[in-house]
Amino acid sequence: MNKKASKEVKLPLIGAHVPTSGGMAKRSIEYASTIKAEAIQVFASNPRGWAMPDANPEADAAFRQRASELGIETYVHAPFLINLGSPTEGTYKNSVASTSYSLRRGREIGALGVVIHTGSAVDESHLPKAWKQIKSGVMPILEKLTDADPWLLLEPTAGQGQSLVKKLDDLKNYFEALEWHPKVGVCLDTCHVFAAGHDIKSKGGMTKTLDLLVEVAGKERIQLIHANDSMDVLGSLKDRHANLGEGEIGTKPFEELLSHPAVVNAPLILETPGEEPEHGREVALLKKLRNK
Repeated sequence: MNKKASKEVKLPLIGAHVPTSGGMAKRSIEYASTIKAEAIQVFASNPRGWAMPDANPEADAAFRQRASELGIETYVHAPFLINLGSPTEGTYKNSVASTSYSLRRGREIGALGVVIHTGSAVDESHLPKAWKQIKSGVMPILEKLTDADPWLLLEPTAGQGQSLVKKLDDLKNYFEALEWHPKVGVCLDTCHVFAAGHDIKSKGGMTKTLDLLVEVAGKERIQLIHANDSMDVLGSLKDRHANLGEGEIGTKPFEELLSHPAVVNAPLILETPGEEPEHGREVALLKKLRNK
């Protein structure tokens, strides 16, 4: 299913991050089918390393075909090590290369978006240079993208340390650094935004937070939601995911999220603990909340 087709549905798709061990065309698709996912997220390489393995065109084609047959939208999560604002030259160069690689792999498997964490300046004194190096490193990548390429989706983290995006308002700095490029969007993680201090738990809080995101980025840039509960309290600055309804956020805010017009075309992807049984129940729960 392409993004144009999904826009005709007018309901957010529901799915989860799925394993790739055993092959995406087999294991990832079987997992998606078992939990009745409408969208999935995968790692295209080791999420905790810099290795960039060669593509397998036959395997990629088989995956694209199976995903298309089942109408499943695909997204890629780039390696966690990526930090485009890092003051360490090696980390920065690897981050740029990994971002470029992840976008290429995303295109090869038919993904609609590639998620990267917004990162950290590490040291406050490095902040001005961080924005400059993000622009110089990423703009050449973005300028080579075509309509057929995935979006680059910025995922704000939990606001700890010298995070480049502590609160959603800070996304403006990222978009300015990347010249508001039309292929740059947002992946909102509910656990992260709660940990960063946005009160999505209180009545109307999720709506207020999404309204702010629309104001900052524009509705069209909201391309993906990571639907996670939080093990920790509001403003904890801790990124520890919990299963839906078993953490500090609860399920009511997700009902509010699913009714917001800004997420109509942004699939909800679970990154919660567990495997098929847990994710199957959570997919069913989100579909129930969506259909209310």
